[in-house]
Order: sequence, then C-alpha cells, then structure tokens
Amino acid sequence: MDEREWLAERFEEQRTHLRAVAYRMLGSVSEADDAVQEAWLRLSRSDAREIENLAGWLTTVVGRVCLNMLRSRRTRREDPLEVHVPEPIVSREDGLDPEHEALLADSVGLALLVVLETLTPAERLAFVLHDMFAVPFDEIGPMVGRSPAAARQLASRARRRVQGEAPAPDPDLGRQREVVDAFFAAAREGEFEALVAVLDPDVVLRSDGGAARPAATHVVHGAEAVARRAMTFARLSPFVRPALVNGAAGVVVAPRGRPFSVMAFTVRNGRIVAIDGLADPDRLKELDLTVLDG
Repeated sequence: MDEREWLAERFEEQRTHLRAVAYRMLGSVSEADDAVQEAWLRLSRSDAREIENLAGWLTTVVGRVCLNMLRSRRTRREDPLEVHVPEPIVSREDGLDPEHEALLADSVGLALLVVLETLTPAERLAFVLHDMFAVPFDEIGPMVGRSPAAARQLASRARRRVQGEAPAPDPDLGRQREVVDAFFAAAREGEFEALVAVLDPDVVLRSDGGAARPAATHVVHGAEAVARRAMTFARLSPFVRPALVNGAAGVVVAPRGRPFSVMAFTVRNGRIVAIDGLADPDRLKELDLTVLDG
C-alpha cells in the first residue's frame, strides 16, 4: 500500500464524523459533502507525516471550510430571511437507515438547526465544535481569530439561544407519533379546542416557502394562532405520510404523490412546542424521498 492509499483509508475512517460536523455547521447534506471533499483535497496536498492527530486536524479543516461557507452565504443574502428551514433528513417511520443514523447521532432535530441558522458563523462554529464535539476552546479560538476566552463567550451566547429556543424533544418516538397523529386528526375534523390541547401555549410554527412560494413563509407564535393556521391546511390531511424527520416524528405532505411540504414536530412533555416546515418547491425537489416508497 502506498502513502496515498494509506491516507485515503485513514480519511475514510473519519468521513462519517466529518459529515456530522459539517451538517451541523451548514444544515445541508450536499454542502456538508462539499466541505468534506474540500478537506480531502487539502489533506492530499499536505505532508501527512507532519500531522500528529489526523482526526483533530481534519475536524479543524472542516470547521474552517464550513465557517468560510457560512460567511460567504451571509454575504450573498441581500436581505435577512424571515425564516430559513435547513435541509431535513427524511427517513421511513420504522427507523433510520445506517447512514442517516450516523449523521444524526446525538439527536439533531430540525428545530435545533433552525436556531443554529440565527447564530453568527463564529457563534455557530464555537457551539457546534465545543458543545457537540468537545473541541477545546484553545483550538477554536484561532479558527475564528479570537482568544480562547472569547471563543468560550461565543459558545456561551449560542448555548443560551439554543436552550431558550430549541428545547430537547421527548425521547419516546411512539409518544411523539401519538401527539402528531392527534394534531392532524383534530385539524382534519375541524376540532379547534382539540388542536389547542395538543399544542404548548408557547408553540412556534416556522414555515419556509422559499422564493417560489413566499405566501408559505411565516412564523406563527402561540397555541391558538397555530391552531387557526392548522385549520387552513386541513384539506391536505388526506395526503399526509408519516415519516421520521431528523430522527423525530414528522410528516411528508404529498398530494398526488408530489411533495408539497416536509414538517418536523418537536414534542416535549406530551405537547408540540415547535413545528418546522419546508415548503420550498425548488428545495423539496433536491430531497431524496424515495426512502419512503414501499
């Protein structure tokens, strides 16, 4: 085995970990794969003999690449988005496939990714690398051009935002599904009070319709307001297909087999605290929903 083959094998051992880092940073599987590929190109141009900790070196490289991608993304946007729902990972209700399971280890719900979208690139990097992957602040600081103490502050600000706006869901998937089913049953039957009963008083509904469907982009707060909104799409209830969305109870709405939206639900203490929906037709086309067939 020559040196390049040896290096390629070592890199493949780290690929799953690197994709997980990049997905949390970017909220996009395709962009995460681009970041990982860039890390391989940089590794292949480096002298591997000078790298003492390959896993740490690669994590740092992917972090820097993702940071640059996030900064470039912000520069391209002329106006701040009211809401941006990241790319969901959709799986069959009977379980995640091994690839998705590895990507979503430690429960990366769509609601969490939505909150991460509101952070600055530096805050997101500090939080993801430290809180999710235990990278020390001594290594994070130079990546964002800050001292370790300043990097710690970045992560702290991000942590407060996440804890306040992205509550951890109930771990029981079966219970999550019961609550989501009750939500759609109430919407289908037009039972307003029953809808309100399954919603947390401070529930947040976020929908991203993209440029092609601006009327479907909105943020709605409060149980009664969300229930009223749910009543308006009750006509779509017959087309709801149960699915796992980022490992939690969710649905794909597909009239005549064409995806109209993907909805993720965060259920906490038996009530829905967040609903995150992607209704952008252009981005829905990019999702691999064949996993739901059969």
